[in-house]
Amino acid sequence: MADYRAPQIRNFTLVGHASAGKTMLAEAMMACCKQIGRMGTIESGTTVSDFHQSEKDHGISVHASVLTAEWAGTKLNILDAPGYQDFISEALCALRVGDFAVIVVNAAQGVSVGTDKMWRAADAFNLPKILVVTGLDKPNTSFEAVLDQARDHFGAHLFPLTLPVDEGPGFHRVLDVMRSELVTYKTDGSGEYTENPAEGEQADRVKALHRQLIEYVAEADNELMEKFFAQDGLDEAELRAGLHRALGEQVFVPVFATSTVNNIGVARLLDHIAKYELSPVDHKQVSGRDPDGNTVSVDLDDRNPALYVFKTMNEPGVGELSMFRIYAGEVTTGMELYNPARNCTERLGQLYVLNGHKRTAVQKLVAGDLGATVKLRDTHTGNTLCTRAQPVLLPAVQFPAPNIHGALVCDSPGDEDKFAVGLNTLGDEDPSFRHRVDDEIHQTIVSGQGEIHLQVTLERLKRRFGVNVTMTEPRIPYRETIRGKGESKYRHKKQTGGAGQFAEVWLRIEPGEPGKGVDFRQTLVGTNVDRVFVPSVEKGVRTVCNEGVLAGCRIVDVKIEFYDGKMHPVDSKDIAFQVAGYHAFKEAFQQARPCLLEPVYEVAVTAPEDCVGDVLGDLSSRRSRILGVEADGHFQVIRAHVPQRELHHYSTRLRSLTASRGSHTETFSSYERVPGELEQTIITEARAARTNGNGGR
Repeated sequence: MADYRAPQIRNFTLVGHASAGKTMLAEAMMACCKQIGRMGTIESGTTVSDFHQSEKDHGISVHASVLTAEWAGTKLNILDAPGYQDFISEALCALRVGDFAVIVVNAAQGVSVGTDKMWRAADAFNLPKILVVTGLDKPNTSFEAVLDQARDHFGAHLFPLTLPVDEGPGFHRVLDVMRSELVTYKTDGSGEYTENPAEGEQADRVKALHRQLIEYVAEADNELMEKFFAQDGLDEAELRAGLHRALGEQVFVPVFATSTVNNIGVARLLDHIAKYELSPVDHKQVSGRDPDGNTVSVDLDDRNPALYVFKTMNEPGVGELSMFRIYAGEVTTGMELYNPARNCTERLGQLYVLNGHKRTAVQKLVAGDLGATVKLRDTHTGNTLCTRAQPVLLPAVQFPAPNIHGALVCDSPGDEDKFAVGLNTLGDEDPSFRHRVDDEIHQTIVSGQGEIHLQVTLERLKRRFGVNVTMTEPRIPYRETIRGKGESKYRHKKQTGGAGQFAEVWLRIEPGEPGKGVDFRQTLVGTNVDRVFVPSVEKGVRTVCNEGVLAGCRIVDVKIEFYDGKMHPVDSKDIAFQVAGYHAFKEAFQQARPCLLEPVYEVAVTAPEDCVGDVLGDLSSRRSRILGVEADGHFQVIRAHVPQRELHHYSTRLRSLTASRGSHTETFSSYERVPGELEQTIITEARAARTNGNGGR
């Protein structure tokens, strides 16, 4: 491959809803660029970008893959991102290093939740967009219907640069608006075509669109706008010169008609990308912060290199890789750089240009380009590498909160160390996968963006670290509290022949302020109890609060008053007052109308309008309290309070109800009292679990 500088590089990300056709679009691009002799298929697991074992096993894209090709004197860095919302972090990381987004819509699906999410994500990164409609070779598809729907969602400024002539089975021709040509493609998947001038009605249609395109271009440039009115239009040279600026300022969004499976219309899309779309030069300066938090600017022409690591991974057959984009300077094999986030230095190993699973070793990479190196010692996804002379932290991706959780048990008792190392490593590589050891419920909890996300991550844990685990439903961290007052005078007396134990503790308890935990205080008067034993009583009380009384759950929101007691001049000691405090509190707690509290989450469900009734019905069956329903474009957002007990596998159920068009987020809200009929069931389950020795809640 020739040496390319920033003006000749195009970094773009293919995003969209699941099964929109992104991977096959990437495959068609590679075939057009003669990087592959024949297009692969998802079903056979032979595509260039879906090369990981998990992708072949599941038949979906799991990782963002980097493909490299050449077209019309430009270098294309194509990032093929997953469409499943389980792997949205991969799409966000890929968008983070692109210069524009190619949003793919399947003509049979139309605009879906994933389309909306990726459109908003591209807006958040301030990326211009191209809309590519795929699947126009399928029966009962309509390019105009999809275009109308997209305009309804995203605005009237969507503008077709190619139009299908014979959509449906047999589709192989498109009208090129820019060139006023009819392009006829071969149907062998090669992407080869012939061109002829548009004639008759087709020419009239193109002419009308061509004039509209000129108006869009004129909007982006005051000088062109003046020429447009002065000479009633623009000539072709002026149109082409102004098109790049119009795209950069997002005056309009170009739309292309394709069949990715048969490689129809893709070559025209590549022409547009190579000639008119944004290069790294259009994002010449990016903002970051220095280690002190001050805003600094990184310029493409800076001699001091700065690169952003957007993905790290280590897979059998793939090896260790850190993938990055260079925002300033040049990097070479063996260069030493500084990681300000980790306060460490890293030496770059061999540099590579990636093409799916293939690596091409290079000695140098320039500003604006994408590359990879063997996995760095202490640098992770979202880190910046730079020089000590000019330290900078480039902004990292903000990932959505997890919406599904599971509890892991290591199948082999001797694998705990490998288990812990594996979880930490996978968490470093995939920041949207989270794990923690919960001391309250005594489980290792893993969290992710969906069931498939967790399943694929655990498969990686087994393949890479040789650790087998079982995932179960997490225990619910119920809490215990009281609704009334209680009192106890407990005497602990023990005589074993030698020194005995004696302590008497008098306690009063009452409900505390919600959220304030356990409030222990002493109001002793006189000399019945030496103040030195107050910490001992408190220790005994807090032991009960951690163990629980009803169901083995943590006790909260209780005021405790240690107001009197008795002691013995010889037999009173620390352990005696601990035991007396422990049992005195238990007695008082059981008198004070104890009850269970459960965690309640605020859930925001985004669903298409036609699914709102089903979603509301399902939420009602989960003991939810609906807070409201509000419009969000063509979707409805339902907000509700839902007990955590009812949320296990909710994301899977929601996708079933909405044909994978719905999504949800969940945020902890508060603890609320468990209904009486359910409370006894929970207590019985917890006592049975303790009897069986598994410490369940």
